[in-house]
Amino acid sequence: MKPRKGILLFLTLLLLLVPVVANAAIEPSIKKLDDISDQALQMVKVYRYEDAEKLLTHFETEFLKETAKGHMYSMDELRIVTTAHDEALKAMNSSTMAHEEKIHKVTRFRLVVDALQSIHQPLWTEMESPIMTVFNDMKDAVHNGNHEDFQVNLDSFLSLYEVIYPSLRVDVTPATIQQLNARVNYLDHYSPNMFTETTGQEELEALEADLKKLFDDMTEDESDPSLWWVIISTGSIIIMTLSYVGWKKYRAEIERRKNRLKERKN
Repeated sequence: MKPRKGILLFLTLLLLLVPVVANAAIEPSIKKLDDISDQALQMVKVYRYEDAEKLLTHFETEFLKETAKGHMYSMDELRIVTTAHDEALKAMNSSTMAHEEKIHKVTRFRLVVDALQSIHQPLWTEMESPIMTVFNDMKDAVHNGNHEDFQVNLDSFLSLYEVIYPSLRVDVTPATIQQLNARVNYLDHYSPNMFTETTGQEELEALEADLKKLFDDMTEDESDPSLWWVIISTGSIIIMTLSYVGWKKYRAEIERRKNRLKERKN
């Protein structure tokens, strides 16, 4: 193999290693918990509640093993996950709860588990489209003076917000959560004001801006810091390799010149 081709192959392999190293940042044990929560949700969707219950019970066992190992979760995170898990498990044991509500409960749990291990762009950001669609329908109902449509869409919005709320508590700052909750609570308790008062409409506009910022901030194409470290390290290796190759070529050229001078003298 020619030296130049060998160098290019070496650099290509280095670049290919970048995503492998980045993916390795997620521990297998945490990935296992994420997979269990996903499987439980899939079981609920096809009405296999008993299987979902077994998976949720299995999750509890595995999660306790992780915490026993000293895996770093804050007390708030432990409470959030435990609460979401308990509610999902209760939903599976309920004979009166509607299928859609069961899906909501387990989806909420699924999103929380993902939020714990996601480096960026967690799954709950995928709820942006349905949430903003319902919100826009709410605004249209206010604009058209349609109280009934407004209430229907408000109920849908509150239900969807409840699904992502525990995940927000994991990923978003307390100040942001507090502001969002204040606006959502105002919308819930003073909904008639949306039609009669300027303040109500201003709150609706402010909530829309907050929601857009929330999703925009979480879906920005930001690379994991560990990935940047790998890229920088890889770049350094590439630069060092190229510098070494250049130095060898320089040394070889010096040697050739010395040999020519010797030959001329002889």
